[in-house]
Amino acid sequence: MNKLLCLIAVFVFIAPFVVRAQDFGWPRQVSKNGATLVYYQPQIDSWDDYRTLKGRMAFSLTPSTGRQQVGIATFTAGTQVNNDTRTAYFNALNLTDIRFPSLDEKEVPAMTTLFKELMPTNPQPIAVDRLLADLNGKKNDVKGAAVKNDPPQIFYSTRPAILLLMQGEPVLSPIAKTDLQFVVNTNWDLFYEKSKKEYYLMADKGWYLSKDVKGPYTLTRTLPKDMSKLPAGENFDEVKKMVPPPATTQPEQVFFSDGPAEMILFNGTPVYTRIPGTELLYGANTDNDFFVDNSTKQYYVLLSGRWFSASNTSGPWTYAGDKLPADFKKIPSNSPKSRVLASVPGTTEASDAVMLAQIPTTVSVNKQEAAAKVSVHYDGDPQFKPIETTKLEYAVNTQDKVIKDGDLYYLCFQGIWFMSTRPTGPWETANAVPQEIYNIPPSSPVYNVTYVTQVETSSTTVESSYTAGYFGMFILGAAVGATIAYGTGWWYPPYFYWGAGMMYPWYHPWPMTYGGGAIYNPWTGGFAVGRSVYGPYAAAGSAAWYNPATGRYGRAASVQGWYGGRTVAHSYNPWTGAYGATAQGHNAYSQWGTSVAAKNGHAIQTGHVTTANGTVAGYRTRGGQSGTVVRGDNGTVVRNHNGNVYAGHDGNVYRKNSNGNWSQFSNGSWQNVNTPHDKNLSGATRNNNISGATHNLSGETLHGLDQSHFNRQRGNMQTQRFQNWQRSGGGFNRGGGGFQRGGGRFRR
Repeated sequence: MNKLLCLIAVFVFIAPFVVRAQDFGWPRQVSKNGATLVYYQPQIDSWDDYRTLKGRMAFSLTPSTGRQQVGIATFTAGTQVNNDTRTAYFNALNLTDIRFPSLDEKEVPAMTTLFKELMPTNPQPIAVDRLLADLNGKKNDVKGAAVKNDPPQIFYSTRPAILLLMQGEPVLSPIAKTDLQFVVNTNWDLFYEKSKKEYYLMADKGWYLSKDVKGPYTLTRTLPKDMSKLPAGENFDEVKKMVPPPATTQPEQVFFSDGPAEMILFNGTPVYTRIPGTELLYGANTDNDFFVDNSTKQYYVLLSGRWFSASNTSGPWTYAGDKLPADFKKIPSNSPKSRVLASVPGTTEASDAVMLAQIPTTVSVNKQEAAAKVSVHYDGDPQFKPIETTKLEYAVNTQDKVIKDGDLYYLCFQGIWFMSTRPTGPWETANAVPQEIYNIPPSSPVYNVTYVTQVETSSTTVESSYTAGYFGMFILGAAVGATIAYGTGWWYPPYFYWGAGMMYPWYHPWPMTYGGGAIYNPWTGGFAVGRSVYGPYAAAGSAAWYNPATGRYGRAASVQGWYGGRTVAHSYNPWTGAYGATAQGHNAYSQWGTSVAAKNGHAIQTGHVTTANGTVAGYRTRGGQSGTVVRGDNGTVVRNHNGNVYAGHDGNVYRKNSNGNWSQFSNGSWQNVNTPHDKNLSGATRNNNISGATHNLSGETLHGLDQSHFNRQRGNMQTQRFQNWQRSGGGFNRGGGGFQRGGGRFRR
C-alpha cells in the first residue's frame, strides 16, 4: 500500500492540473495507527442556497484494539462546486452530533475522539448527481422568472428547407470595389446587388435569387460578376468556394421571418415511433422534439425548453407547458426521447435541471487586477434608455451591460461587477451593487445580470458568483411544476448606428430566444445552440459582432452551457459578453487569469489508481492538506454489502441486505428487523423473511430508508452516466447520443 500511495503522491504533485478531482466512489476508508474508519455516502437533508449542506452519514469505526462499532454523524458543511465535472466539495465540515447507538456509554467519549481524529477535515469530493438524487422530493425554494411563453412563428416542412431570419429591415454593408452589399442582420449569407436590386442567398446546397428580401427565393446558377471580386481573407473564404454555384438537383425551400421563428423539418414523409406504455408517438425522421398524442391527435413540439401544441402541423400553435398530457411523464429513461423529460413538469429530470440551474459558480477576485482589465466601447456618445418598473437606465449603444443609477454607473463585465462615476470609466471593482438592480424585469435585455452577485471579502478581494440565468437559462413555473427554458421569450430590438463618415453600420443584436434550435443537454446542464436549418450562424442574434479593424462582421454558432461552453469558432456570447476561442472551453471568468482564484474546480487536485483491492485516490488542497481515501475494503462489511449502509432518522444504523431485506446493527452485530410489510405476509413467507428478527422497524423509518436506498442507487447511476459521457468526449445527439451541430460552416 505504501508504494501505491507514493505513486499517487508523485502523480498528484507533479501533474496536479492533469486530473480534476471527481467523486471516485463510496464508501471511503481512512486508516491511522492501526485504527480504521469507513464512512458511507452522506444522506442529505437540505442544501441551503446550494451553499450549505445539512445531512448525516453512517460509519463504522474499528480501533487498533477492540471490535468494530457503527455510528451516525450529523453535520453541516459549506460547499464549492465544479460545474464542469459536476463535483461538489465539502468544506468547513461541522460535526453537530456523533452517535454510537449500540455502544456502552462509558466507551462513547473515547470512540468519539477517535472518529474526529480519523474523519478527513479537508474538502471531500462528491458527485453533484448524488446530492440532487438525495434532494429530490424534498422541499426546495424555487424562484421562477416572469418570462414570456408566446409561441414564435413556427414553419413546417417535409422537404429540404432553411429558415432565413432577419431582425427588422435589412441592414446593408458595402463591399469595397464591388456593386454588392452584405446583409448584416441575417443568419445566412445574403448579398444585395445594387444595380439590379436583387438579393442572392447562399444556402447549404446552392444559391437562390429574389427581388424581395422576403422572397420567394428560386434556385439560380447565375451570380453577379462582382462575386468573383470578393476580397480574400477569412470573411468571404467560404463564400468564394461556392463561386461559381455548384450543380443542385434538389432545391431547398426558403422560409423568411423578420421576428422570432422556429422550424419543424422532417426528412421526407413523417415517420412516427410509438413510446411504449404511452399514447405518444415521436417523429423519428426529424431533429425536432416532435410528438403526437394518439388519443387526442394533438401535436406537441419542444422549442427552447417550451412546449407548444396544435391540432394541425400548420398551426395555430399555443403554449402547452402547463397542460401536457400525463403520458409525457411516462417516457422511459432509455427512450431516444428521454432527454425531453428535463422539460416535463413534475419529473425527476426536470427537478434535477432546476436544482442545477440554481447552483452558483463562485470566484474570488483581486479588485485592482480585475479593474485594470476593464474597458467599455460605445458607438458614439453613450446613450441610455429607462428600464421599465425601475429608476435605472441601461446603455443601448454598447454590447457591454452598463446600468445607470443616479450619478453612478455599474458594469457587469463577464461575471464581475464594476462601478464608476462616468459611463466610460475608469472602473473600479464594486464591493456590492444596489438592490434595485435585482428588480430589473425580464423585458429588459440586461435582465441576465440579476443572476450575478458580489460581496466584499477583504480590502483587496471580492467574491463574485453567478447562476444559470446569467447564461440565458431561466426557471419556468415553481415548485413541482418548475422546468428550465432558454431565453426570456421577449424580443429585444437590435441597435444600429451609422457614425459620421462610416462605411459600415454598427450592429448590436441582443440574445434571441428562438431561431437557434436550442435544446437542453442534461449532462452539461445547459442549452446547445445551432442547427443547419437555422444557418451557419445559428440565428441572427445568437452571436454577432463588428470588427472595426477589418470592417467586417463575424458570427458563429456555439454550444453554450450555464457555466461555460465549447465553441467551434471564435464566437461571442450575447448573454455574458464573453468571447470563446476555437475548440476551447470557457466560462464567464476565464479571461481574468491570475486576478481570479477559481474556487470551483481548483480547490483540490487528485490522482487515482485502481487495483484488485479497490481504488486509492490522493488529493491536496490549496492549503497544503493531503490525504488518501480508499474504496473497497479488503474483506470487511463494505465490500460484502456494497456500501448499502444508512443512517436512519431514528438514530440507528441499517443495512440493505442482498436479499432486499433490512437489518439493524445492534450489540456488535447485524440483526434482522420486523417491518410493517412483514406483518402483512402470511405464514411461511413471513417467518422466512424475519427469522431471528429482534427489532421492529416503524413504517416511517422504513419509508425513509427505502427512499434513501432508491436515491443512492439513482445518484450512482447518474454519476456513472455522466462520467461515461465525459470519457466518450461529451457528444450529444438530438436522437439520444452525442450532440451534433448542423451547418458545417462557422465563419466570419
